[in-house]
Amino acid sequence: MAEGGWPSAQVVAAARDGDVDSLTALVSGAHPHVRRFARSLCATPEDAEDAAQEALIILYRKIGTLRATGALASWMFRIVRNECVRRSRLMLRRRERIRDRPLPSAEDEVIRRLEVGRVVAAIAALPAEQRQVLIMRDVQGHGGRTVADALGLSVPAMKSRLHRARAAVDQTLNGPTEGDDGDV
Repeated sequence: MAEGGWPSAQVVAAARDGDVDSLTALVSGAHPHVRRFARSLCATPEDAEDAAQEALIILYRKIGTLRATGALASWMFRIVRNECVRRSRLMLRRRERIRDRPLPSAEDEVIRRLEVGRVVAAIAALPAEQRQVLIMRDVQGHGGRTVADALGLSVPAMKSRLHRARAAVDQTLNGPTEGDDGDV
């Protein structure tokens, strides 16, 4: 391989024939060129890194389909260009979806924050052993066996605590509010 250049035609041919050392040399030799091209073409540095990685993966997987050894550079640049274009289209679609989504009103946002605050306060008011189980199961999403093992409980004991915690939170959130004397 020439210093700073693309891998030689012999390396490309050997890699195309399945030689692992040549394939490794080919990917290593192509990496700086692919990366530089991706940086010049993609919208963000993150997209450039992803596009370069994707191009090298395609090189690794599909080198056997390259017909002309001299076409490696143009083949790689086309892969990078297509990947950058694909990522730009995805970014535009995401922006359009965000723009199309109605924004919550200030009133809705205040109500949502008040609800979140009530739930957090209800969880904070639980006894520590119930709070741990509820947070691990319902907030963090761990499985029942995992929570039971982490807390040194049997699964039925964990379920019992979880049931009591959920009932207490439900009671706090749906029970009588301050200033409500319960008369109908």
